[in-house]
Amino acid sequence: MAVSPTYRTYVLEQLSELGSVAAKSMFGGLGLYHEGWFFGLVDDDTLYLKVDALTRSDYEAAGMEPFRPAAGEGPSMGYYEVPGDVLEDPAELGVWAAKAVEVARRKAAGRTKRPKPRK
Repeated sequence: MAVSPTYRTYVLEQLSELGSVAAKSMFGGLGLYHEGWFFGLVDDDTLYLKVDALTRSDYEAAGMEPFRPAAGEGPSMGYYEVPGDVLEDPAELGVWAAKAVEVARRKAAGRTKRPKPRK
């Protein structure tokens, strides 16, 4: 579940089109936040973005797999691996990441409180 410093730096640079992204350590990986919204994670030097019924098909069409904790076992957690060609294109990754932030917002809309922005 480790994330190398080099990969962490690379992912954050690639996500620059989205704007300010905070990376917070969690369970040996990273949680990614934009304006307080948890929209992605990094595990074993792999980037995963949050999906829902409206966006999952983009990932599945690209042959991507869902994030599953504990060495691929257990249920999917609503995050899918980002295709390599998308990861390598900051502008395209910005589009996919913005959609992931919207997924986080839609999911939170069913809750009573919006998360506080994180700095």
